[in-house]
Amino acid sequence: MQDQSLHDLYQTVILDHARAPRNQQRPEPCTHEAVGDNPLCGDRVTIFLRIGEGGRIEDAGFLAQGCAIAVASASLMTQALRGRTEAEARQLETAIEALCTSEEDAGAGIDDDESLTSLRALSGVRAFPMRVKCVTLPWQTLLAALDRSGGTSTE
Repeated sequence: MQDQSLHDLYQTVILDHARAPRNQQRPEPCTHEAVGDNPLCGDRVTIFLRIGEGGRIEDAGFLAQGCAIAVASASLMTQALRGRTEAEARQLETAIEALCTSEEDAGAGIDDDESLTSLRALSGVRAFPMRVKCVTLPWQTLLAALDRSGGTSTE
């Protein structure tokens, strides 16, 4: 029964962020930007960052066209990024990749920070392998923005 309650909670978080995405804007000024495409699902995500002189992410936003899971992932991600360093953002991306693809309980670092526990909702995608790229696209696009490579594709 606890697993079902947890599943319901995760589904509620995903639906909330899909229906009312947070940070769906381009911060001004914007210092880093990248576009990500998932041709299989039709998702397209643009990630915007403002990174301050101290290397901390001061603001994060996105624009997305695509499925509810991709939009929710981008929304959750932009909330989690504020105030974090570039290195911490990269660690989060690695944790999300593991959380979505690993059979064992993954996502090291997510449970250590109460402000990140909502990201655990993304783990539900493990049951739907074809949708993993929908969740990870915003995170991979984050890396492209940090690297200033311009963009990424799930192909």
